[in-house]
Amino acid sequence: MDVMLVVDMQVGLLQGKPKYDLAGVVDRINHLAAKIRGQSGKVVFIQHTSDDDPDFVPQSPGWQFLPELTRDSSDIVVRKHLNDPFAGTDLQARLKEIAPDRLLVTGWATDLCVDATVRSAVANGHNVIAVADAHTLSDRPHLDAASVIRHHNWIWRNLITERAIDVIEARRLLS
Repeated sequence: MDVMLVVDMQVGLLQGKPKYDLAGVVDRINHLAAKIRGQSGKVVFIQHTSDDDPDFVPQSPGWQFLPELTRDSSDIVVRKHLNDPFAGTDLQARLKEIAPDRLLVTGWATDLCVDATVRSAVANGHNVIAVADAHTLSDRPHLDAASVIRHHNWIWRNLITERAIDVIEARRLLS
């Protein structure tokens, strides 16, 4: 069974500067989530929360998930305060109960929270699939978003880990 993590796809993080292929990323996340739910898998939405940042105080407009995301009552929500959703949360305990064969990682931001999630997931003993075209970010001062995505997809393919990290495009996972 697969579990898909949807990291930080929230209004407050995704408004403002353009995000690389945001509409396409949301579409691919929605299609993958529907397939996983249809195969008795689970979708876990990771939600950044902060008492110090008014955009991410629970119930604030910025804290909400993007309205374009298709959510289901069976989905799980895990709130986090750091880049790594395994740190200081019950995510690992929930995943241990579910016992997924594979953990698919998608969301925002490739170089911060998505990267932390991929690395922590494999360190916590999961076989990880970083969905190559289902994570996004804005251009960085030193590098454009497409280059950051290509770079991280390459890094994840080449990490030396005890568990598998595969980097696979959504269309391959959907076929």
